[in-house]
Amino acid sequence: MSAENMVPAPVAVSTVSRTSVEAVDRQVHQLCQRHAARLQFHGWHHVSFVRAKAVEFAHLNGSDAAVVETAALVHDVNYIVARNSSAAAGRRLRLEILAVSGVAKPVAGWIDRIVREAEMANRHREISLEAQALSDADTLFKALPVTPVVLAHRYLAENGVSLRELADKIVGEQQDVHDEGYYFYNPEAAATYSRWAATNLALWQCIKESLDDPTVERLLNAVS
Repeated sequence: MSAENMVPAPVAVSTVSRTSVEAVDRQVHQLCQRHAARLQFHGWHHVSFVRAKAVEFAHLNGSDAAVVETAALVHDVNYIVARNSSAAAGRRLRLEILAVSGVAKPVAGWIDRIVREAEMANRHREISLEAQALSDADTLFKALPVTPVVLAHRYLAENGVSLRELADKIVGEQQDVHDEGYYFYNPEAAATYSRWAATNLALWQCIKESLDDPTVERLLNAVS
């Protein structure tokens, strides 16, 4: 793990006031509304879900719930900055939102590191408790049984990727994490949702395999 990705021990002022959380909420909500037409997957519906579950998981694992809630609110602002981008692309906007909302600079930096640490492509077994709570919430959204049915096509449209590219991304980023036993960090989340996660990954693996069938390829070309 590089020094940049290491999350230090919580700073002295490790909490975020309700006033600041509410200010972050207003800014992100306004941004999501302003860009709703292109945030088909990562819009306010996604942010709200991840926020609620992240707070729930933070209470379960004993991490700083206010910090986790704030991190959840700003975790996907990169999709406002650039299409199909990583969490790091949203760093400047994320820090601006936090600064305007009165979050102390050291805490804002900590929140930014939590967001990047929790990202599926970056995470590992030993991430911080705050990142674990955020990661479990975001991962659960991906693993929901309704996500492939109701939201996958929105992801394709929002990010300008093909079905094959999305299937490769999901299986490539998530299968090893699942197989190594930390798809969910919280034991209660793992006990409750692991069956959904396994089913979701099996579905996307089947999608990958089906796309190698020329007849399926012709079918998809015909309906698209």
